[in-house]
Amino acid sequence: MGNFKCYYYEAKEGKSPVEEFIDSLDKRTQLKFFYKKELLEEFGVKLPYPHAKYIGDNIFELRFKGIEGQIRVLYFFFHKNSIIFTNGFIKKTRKIPKKEKQIAINRRKEFLERIKER
Repeated sequence: MGNFKCYYYEAKEGKSPVEEFIDSLDKRTQLKFFYKKELLEEFGVKLPYPHAKYIGDNIFELRFKGIEGQIRVLYFFFHKNSIIFTNGFIKKTRKIPKKEKQIAINRRKEFLERIKER
């Protein structure tokens, strides 16, 4: 295993929407996610396209295909070696839906504010 560690974003009430999304996927699709997660933990920001892609505003996407279609799990880097998964979705258009990217941006902002308060 590499120098990075992945975590699921948790809302204030303790729920993890991204973990719930992963759990909702087909078992074979989940295996693909966990494989990509291992690659991300090993290579971090250096994980190349087509596995990962920077989409702007300090947000990245983990990319893979599942039985459900093209899957995207958005994340950001925190501190030196932490990766926080914010949300996931099944991609149905060529572009990342603005709504999904905004969710990731908002969750990153909220996460950083909560960390600052500690």
